[in-house]
Amino acid sequence: MKKEDMNIVIVGHVDHGKSTLMGRLLADTDSLPEGKLEQVKETCRRNSKPFEYAFLLDALKDEQSQGITIDTARCFFKTDKRDYIILDAPGHIEFLKNMITGASRAEAALLMIDAKEGVQENSRRHAYMLSMLGIHQIAVVINKMDLVDYDQEVFESVKEEYLEFLKKINITPKFVLPVSSFMGENIVKKSDKMPWYDGMCVLEVLDAFECEEDKDKQPFRMPVQDVYKFTRNGDDRRIIAGTIETGTIRAGQEVIFYPSGKRSHIKNIEVFNADPIEEGKPAMAIGFTMVEQIYITRGELMSIAGEKAPQTGSRIAANIFWLGKKDLVPGKVYYLKIGAEKVKMELECVKGVINSSNLSSTEEKNAVGRNEVAECILRTDKPIAFDLVSDIAGTSRFVIVDDYEIAGGGIITAALDDEEKELREGTMLRNLKWEVSDVTVEERVEHYAQKPNLIVLTGPEGTGKKKLAKLLERELMNTGRYVYYMGIGSYLYGVGADTKKASVQDHTEQIRRFAEVANLMLDAGMILVVTATDLTKSDYKILKTIVEGEFEIVWVGNEMTTDISPDLQLADKDYEKSISRIKNMLKDTGAIFRA
Repeated sequence: MKKEDMNIVIVGHVDHGKSTLMGRLLADTDSLPEGKLEQVKETCRRNSKPFEYAFLLDALKDEQSQGITIDTARCFFKTDKRDYIILDAPGHIEFLKNMITGASRAEAALLMIDAKEGVQENSRRHAYMLSMLGIHQIAVVINKMDLVDYDQEVFESVKEEYLEFLKKINITPKFVLPVSSFMGENIVKKSDKMPWYDGMCVLEVLDAFECEEDKDKQPFRMPVQDVYKFTRNGDDRRIIAGTIETGTIRAGQEVIFYPSGKRSHIKNIEVFNADPIEEGKPAMAIGFTMVEQIYITRGELMSIAGEKAPQTGSRIAANIFWLGKKDLVPGKVYYLKIGAEKVKMELECVKGVINSSNLSSTEEKNAVGRNEVAECILRTDKPIAFDLVSDIAGTSRFVIVDDYEIAGGGIITAALDDEEKELREGTMLRNLKWEVSDVTVEERVEHYAQKPNLIVLTGPEGTGKKKLAKLLERELMNTGRYVYYMGIGSYLYGVGADTKKASVQDHTEQIRRFAEVANLMLDAGMILVVTATDLTKSDYKILKTIVEGEFEIVWVGNEMTTDISPDLQLADKDYEKSISRIKNMLKDTGAIFRA
């Protein structure tokens, strides 16, 4: 019978002994590769450097020289009860963002406190981040008891101070225990140096943690990591790959992908370099072939028809821990990463802010500063699929990227209504009823040597958009591309004629119908070039909700006159130069190749 699996994260202030504890656990339970301990000891001897168990985990080249852990080290550890993945998360203040990554998949945590140094500012921040990530199974490990002569009074004093803080953030640790990682006291067996303590050692504490509600009994969730197409030796499989978060799945079951709402049935469950298996379970990296060939993109969330569905939307309430050098502010574009999805995001408003170190709070801020925790409302530029933290914690967790760095993390607490809800439901119904062609997306891509793409040229009147669009169409066709230019007038006085008759209220319907026409042409494998005057951010969100596939917004003109965020701005009428820039953009996004 297969043992349980559990992810544990070890967190704490710098130099409070996390890596040493992990090294001790590995060494004292014979979990190290043969000869590894002796090899590290010999290296230390040759370099005239005192041996430390933390060196067993120093995977990055500069860690030993700096003496701090700067990334999340992982080690695999076994007891009679479980197989563990233990994560050593950074403690230094500059590396808190890495700790969020390390803790994002953990089910339980060890919070390390140095008995001699006591509770530090980072000790409080780490606890708050664990709370924000929905990790409530926590043991407080008061380390380096050898430096305070195993004094019970010191232990009780540190314990009391930290428990008082944890109570304020609604964390009740399951265990508080005194240890000396360096000396090996109370790690894998009870210590005789602390007769006043009659609780468990670290090894027993780990096994006493409870696995999250059996993940295999929860609704099925798998973020789509990628889609692979095989062609060699007659292998024509198209495999949708990812790691199962929760639930189990078997061949023959009907699955739904969110937020698109597309459906298919599982044909086979594939694993690397082995025969297909009958059942997929949580934590398995796995692939699926489908009975009905549908176009699925990275980032969608896979579920089973008939089970509780995930939430979808572009507007969410969230609790955020902010670590960025610059404040989180409204009006700036960030990236939100959840599961395998990455979307543009903006802060709509701040409902309240708490300082993670002293718990002071304010409701009168419109930004979130470094090391602050906030209740916020966020907007994404297209619908995403997720769960609430109260339902499935793993698919509610996200990180925020600012200037290519992780600047914050958090959990989704509520799905909020957005303007695109009705459109999204209509799109899901369309996808449910869609008649899938026998010609696959991959076959069209290979045949036309391009990926379908929508290029929207927008901006004020009189900037030369139409001329540029027609010249671009001609250039792409001359290089063998399957391309078509559609001016907005061609659509408005045809398919959209009845919406042209009157009121402003018809504008949303005009954009919706235009998006549906564009979606059909993209499904045919085409590069579609369109022009429209002064598209707005709300117009863009309608397009994002309805159009299945990639598209770029190109602003033509020197001055931005709407709130849209273009992928490219062309500020002059040098058409040859502008076409070259658009073609380079298409190459960068992978829309065109085999030039």
